[in-house]
Amino acid sequence: MPSARPNAIELSLLMLLASLWGASYTFIKVGVETIPPITLIAARTLIAGLILLWVLRLRGLRLPSDAATWLRFLVQACLNSAIPFTLIAWAERTVDAGLAAILNSTTPIFAFVLTAAITRHEPVTARKLFGVVAGMAGICLIIGVQALNGLGDELWAQLAVVAASICYGAAVIFGKKFKELDPMMPAAGSLICGALILLPLSLVVDRPWTLTPSTGSLLALLGLSVFSTALAFAIYFRLIQTLGSVGTTAQAYLRVPIGVAIGVIFLGESVTSTAGIGLVCVIAGVVAMTLPGRRRSVQAAA
Repeated sequence: MPSARPNAIELSLLMLLASLWGASYTFIKVGVETIPPITLIAARTLIAGLILLWVLRLRGLRLPSDAATWLRFLVQACLNSAIPFTLIAWAERTVDAGLAAILNSTTPIFAFVLTAAITRHEPVTARKLFGVVAGMAGICLIIGVQALNGLGDELWAQLAVVAASICYGAAVIFGKKFKELDPMMPAAGSLICGALILLPLSLVVDRPWTLTPSTGSLLALLGLSVFSTALAFAIYFRLIQTLGSVGTTAQAYLRVPIGVAIGVIFLGESVTSTAGIGLVCVIAGVVAMTLPGRRRSVQAAA
């Protein structure tokens, strides 16, 4: 059961998780400088998936062998890794890492919109509607200026990050189908499926044997795979058990400023005033969407 009073270790892990996921945008930005997006993400999913398989083996666990479960892993891979990872990597050829972090923080908003439109298992409250409106306003503020300049490469790249956020939102809903499994199993299984999808595409499209990636890109790939994917997933699943799902979502609030700050410090990026206002709107929307409501007292009925 989640701890009502998280200790310093859990809070430190929460900050570490936000930092690892916030850093992923900078890793991707450096990686795509000399490694094509499909090949970068194929390698990322393969390396991270193999690491998680190794961890499962150390824990004495094996992935399920039935076709139905692997079909679900395949769907989850499309929604949670193969498609969104590749879209973000492609986008970051022209979009700053910090801006990608801001746009990608809209995932909880799209998760709620899809839930309300499809599964309808959560109530539509005024607070959540405010979150949707604030988040969408933030997106418009961030990408609106580029839209006025015509449909250029940067606009399409920004829209690709938004599309990745929609995929992540759908993945959250579909991920509910894995309740009977250890949480690390769908993580490992979906990453392996993602690699199996992307590796043939990489061989055909990018011909990786002809590439000459820089040392910086290779180190970024390694950091992205080991730290921002495999290690981040391991920490995430621990926090789900100790802090609960609501407590763990706090990393979403931390990840955005951390991702932006890393891009500014290490890549020399800047944040425009419009993007800054959009960031505030997005964070306000995500907070409104994910904060738990007040519990009504049931002690009087006891």
